[in-house]
Amino acid sequence: MNFFKRTVPLFIAFTMGVMMAFQYYVPHEMSQSLLKIVSRWGITIGGFAVFLGAYSLFHLHLTKIKRKLSGWGYSIFVFFGAGITIIFGLYNGGEFFWNDKQEGTMFEWIYFNVQVPAGATMFSILAFFMASAAYRTFKARTNEATILLIAAIIVMLGRVPIGTMISQYIPVAADWIMSVPNMAAKRGILIGVSIGAIATSLKIIFGIERAYLGGGD
Repeated sequence: MNFFKRTVPLFIAFTMGVMMAFQYYVPHEMSQSLLKIVSRWGITIGGFAVFLGAYSLFHLHLTKIKRKLSGWGYSIFVFFGAGITIIFGLYNGGEFFWNDKQEGTMFEWIYFNVQVPAGATMFSILAFFMASAAYRTFKARTNEATILLIAAIIVMLGRVPIGTMISQYIPVAADWIMSVPNMAAKRGILIGVSIGAIATSLKIIFGIERAYLGGGD
């Protein structure tokens, strides 16, 4: 069984990883066609992740309801909301799901009057968390925090009309901070992330990283 659980997935990961890495350096029509085919397969397989995600969500909330865990009452609304949405989605305004999507259906009403406001509310709450995090970060407890605080004040003033009213140099300084130190930091982070992605990819290709097999070793 280890052959099918370990060896075959490792062989597939190594083969496809090497092929996809080298296809970038082979500008041949066959190589480009292979990339398109594999990309389509990736999108198709990724679609099945929706079903896995739905199963995981329902299993989690069903377990909370069975065990009467904290907040289990909210889990009932998950099944209620998902059931109503799925039913109206399949109903498709009376044309059912095998026909083209209809306009002005109850499914659209749920999306624009429930889903969109709920998402906007969530992001609005995140704004308060960001403000709280910014307050804690910008406390001038160290020299680095003081520099960060001064830079943030200059950038914020440089992005509003009152900054120009105070001094014409504030917008110039804000642009310099954004285009020089900020851009250098962003590029440094991007380079670090890219190196980390390459290292992780190599570990997966050569079978060093095997967490995706489920064993964690």
